[in-house]
Amino acid sequence: MQVTGLILAGGRSSRMEGHDKGLLNLLGRPMIEHVIERLKPQVSTILISANRHIEQYERYGYKVLIDQYNDFRGPLAGISRGMENCESEYLLTVPCDGPLLPTDLAQRMLDNLQTHKVRAALVFDGRYKQPTYNLLHRSLLDKINHSLQHNEHKLGKWLMDNGAVKVDFSDQKEAFINVNTPDDLKKLEQHLKQSSQPMS
Repeated sequence: MQVTGLILAGGRSSRMEGHDKGLLNLLGRPMIEHVIERLKPQVSTILISANRHIEQYERYGYKVLIDQYNDFRGPLAGISRGMENCESEYLLTVPCDGPLLPTDLAQRMLDNLQTHKVRAALVFDGRYKQPTYNLLHRSLLDKINHSLQHNEHKLGKWLMDNGAVKVDFSDQKEAFINVNTPDDLKKLEQHLKQSSQPMS
């Protein structure tokens, strides 16, 4: 079954001093390039959810989607736009600040979703739920839009309220390191330079 990948890059990056996280350099390249490199082999196509620097994101050759709401309603609003433009049965979402995402993310998520016969799945890293890494069946679009229209847009709560199964990635917990602050970015770059972990 085909899966469309959606990179969530539409946040306000308040803890990153307002800098667009997807475009910040990590090891000499914008962070979103690392995400694309790992996501591309796993999906049939990629979409990017962004609300600023649209032209810079368009350079990667993928459709860039802008939230339909003027006020910030978080990643669920980006997922709604992704669903509307999804031509495959499933939509896999990942954040633009997760450059180490697993190379088997889509397959493991899909296997668990089908095994449990549910329409939604999210990552559990062994300690925390990681709601921005999720797999959704496109039939959930109406439920997403209903929540957004009623100003209910907390992604983690929405996923659990809609029966999402938690997929255990505790064997790869480092893959879900998020870069939320300038200090996080420095620490991750230092870690990657000192370790032998490849970025592709």
